[in-house]
Amino acid sequence: MNRQPLTVMIVEDDELAAKIYEQFIHKVDGYRVVASAQTGKQALELLNVFTPDLILLDVYLPDMNGIELLWEIRRRHRGIDFIMITAANDTETVSEAIRGGAFSYTIKPIIVEKFISVLERFAAARQQLSTNRVVEQHEVDSLFRNDRKAAAPETAAKKMLPKGIDKHTLRLVREKLLQESASINADELAERVGTSHSTVRRYLEYLVTNNELEIDMIYGSIGRPERRYKRKQH
Repeated sequence: MNRQPLTVMIVEDDELAAKIYEQFIHKVDGYRVVASAQTGKQALELLNVFTPDLILLDVYLPDMNGIELLWEIRRRHRGIDFIMITAANDTETVSEAIRGGAFSYTIKPIIVEKFISVLERFAAARQQLSTNRVVEQHEVDSLFRNDRKAAAPETAAKKMLPKGIDKHTLRLVREKLLQESASINADELAERVGTSHSTVRRYLEYLVTNNELEIDMIYGSIGRPERRYKRKQH
């Protein structure tokens, strides 16, 4: 018997970012986006009509802090879970998100593979809790482990960036690539990032070796083939 899809509300004031999250969610089986809100007030009004299983929540909203919204929704709707997606990286905000019971906390710009992995783990946890009446200690440990084990390889990777690859520039390049639905060449991306062709090319090639991008070779009638880059589809 097919399970009912997990329903998702996106609370994000950046309309483009919300659409990108929705595209990524569609890559994961068992999810359905039912609404988007750009303010805390809109989110609370929508919750008067229906109750989603999961809310993807930003901290920086135009009318209220996302953590305050989390606690307000917690008071009204105990059965909703949260995944935080935000640029807020201060320890106070992260601590409050943990106290509020957020399932995961992702600092922008998001990495597609990590985002999809979080959704898959959330779905697995929901399934486990809905089908089992009791759980063993190792299963409880797995549920409460959440992102800690998954975060370790990523942290190690950041510390081991090759020479010439700066983490801040890398984050910017990834952010710009997330906004592209089609392939892009180094010149086009250099214009968006605001740096040189050679610098962007170095970062693009690094992302290829890191298995985040793939290359399209466009062969014209004259000259060298054009090297275009696009995100890998998972």
